[in-house]
Amino acid sequence: MLNRRSFLGAAGGAAWAAAGARPNILWITCEDASPHLGCYGDSYARTPALDRLAAEGTRYTNAYAISGVCAPNRSCLITGVYPSTLGSHNMRSTTRLPDAVKCFPEYLRRAGYYCTNNEKTDYNFDVPKDAWDESSAKAHWRKRAKGQPFFSVFNFTVCHESQIRQPDASFFKNTARLTPEQRHDPARAPIPPYHPDTPEVRRDWARFYDLMTAMDYQAGDVLRQLEEDGLAGNTIVFFFSDHGTGMPGMKKWVWESGLRVPFIVRMPGQRPAVSDRLVSFVDFPPTVLSLAGVKIPEHMQGEAFLGGQEKPPRRYVYAIRDRMVERYDVVRVVRDARYQYMRNYMPHLSWSQFISYTEEMPTMKAWRSLWEAGKLNPVQARYFEPTKPLEELYDTAADPHQIRNLAGEAALRPVLERMRQESRRWMIETHDLGLLPEYEIERRSEGRTPWDAARDRTANPVELLARAAGLASEMDPKNVPALTKLLAHQDPAMRFWGAVGLVALGAKASPARAALRKALQDPAPNPRVAAAEALSFCGGLDAALPVLMEALRHESAFIRLRAMNALERLGPKAKPAVAAMREAAMTGGHAAEYVTRMAEYVPARLGR
Repeated sequence: MLNRRSFLGAAGGAAWAAAGARPNILWITCEDASPHLGCYGDSYARTPALDRLAAEGTRYTNAYAISGVCAPNRSCLITGVYPSTLGSHNMRSTTRLPDAVKCFPEYLRRAGYYCTNNEKTDYNFDVPKDAWDESSAKAHWRKRAKGQPFFSVFNFTVCHESQIRQPDASFFKNTARLTPEQRHDPARAPIPPYHPDTPEVRRDWARFYDLMTAMDYQAGDVLRQLEEDGLAGNTIVFFFSDHGTGMPGMKKWVWESGLRVPFIVRMPGQRPAVSDRLVSFVDFPPTVLSLAGVKIPEHMQGEAFLGGQEKPPRRYVYAIRDRMVERYDVVRVVRDARYQYMRNYMPHLSWSQFISYTEEMPTMKAWRSLWEAGKLNPVQARYFEPTKPLEELYDTAADPHQIRNLAGEAALRPVLERMRQESRRWMIETHDLGLLPEYEIERRSEGRTPWDAARDRTANPVELLARAAGLASEMDPKNVPALTKLLAHQDPAMRFWGAVGLVALGAKASPARAALRKALQDPAPNPRVAAAEALSFCGGLDAALPVLMEALRHESAFIRLRAMNALERLGPKAKPAVAAMREAAMTGGHAAEYVTRMAEYVPARLGR
């Protein structure tokens, strides 16, 4: 791999290097795509432009997103800080940047670069005015001053999840440039083993590949403009997707299919190569600064993998899953060169929680319908199991679709323990905010930013919270006394996890009934709502339901959303709350959109 010194010599000739010129850097990004490209060995794919780019550059085989959804990833890609440190980890959310953290193009601009973004931001925070010289649908390197180096981003949305399910007129407009030979035959579509083989699923997969070809045309247009401007000889090109494939059970999830992305880097003068180095999105900003000869700020949590400040290859990459639009969850992931470890902190919640946006996909409708009819095989039905394992461990070499959970295999216990410890270490080191309910993050960040609160061990006692959440997620009736004790803890976030652990136990939490009734008076809303849900499962619905209905009137949309989730899990028993649910949708707040979505579909689901 070329470092910056050898790149400068190879790429621009002696005159360019002698002048001290800096390389141009171009990011071509797309949406919702795992490595479904011809250059990655996918024989169904038709991606000639990107295949040529790979033949001229380095194709990375182990590049990973931080999350299986766009906005948390984009916050990381623009700052070099993990979303769970920045407070941008929930999908969607709004955090605030501290003075210490800048969008990394700011550092490039200070060094003389012209920086453009065309045009998506979606960072889970407001875009600072100094982030870009221009961020718009017309932003382009061609507007820079003569001789000025540039950093330009072009993002293509044509392969986004939403485009797969477009009406025919829109879909065929998006794919109008495809030749008949480039159209993908649904009969030949490669269907993953966890998806049912139905006409709807095959059609969605064929459409996804058609849209990938349409995106390839767009990427080829930008690369051609670079050639036309005579800039290919001094421009470093990155191509990657914002996360994995935009199909149900893949997007929004943190298995391989939701995290692994295609990633190609072309550096002028280099030889074609394939790299199996582990790289993470958190590494991209420091790597760009390293290639540009700009000092990497200390607050960045990633490691440069190219340029003059290149670090040794990393052993692990990390990923997260938190609130996914209207549904709560907490999952943490550690991945090494072979194994992927997942820790589910809310294993009492199904993988297949009903998310309205996902349910619009024909594949999801067919998948859920077949499950309800009892017509799925065990591999396909796994996604709909009512609970998740506490831990998941997969051998990605032997099991690329991550079907067989090896967490209980005695021979792999050393691997499991090593990665479990690494997950806990990483959460503590990065001041993970994911174990704090959103309402608490907001409250503890008053007068400062979530980044500041994350680093305050009183506001964010990660070690204590990890122990409490770990206990809660074991779903072991033997833990009832310890969970009951947590209900009296001085920190409301600890009380919350005590109540969540009792929720997870359902009727087996009955010995804690008296403590749960007392917790209905908790001054903090999150433990109060969780205690009400727990009590409703162990003989206290009469006392619990009024508390949940009252929470639907809370000023914070985060609390209303928590209550809505709890009521939906009660099923028909929650019918008395239907009117209050609909009223809850009429009040604003950061998560109000998702309260509204649930108010639209939960009442109908309660009647099932």
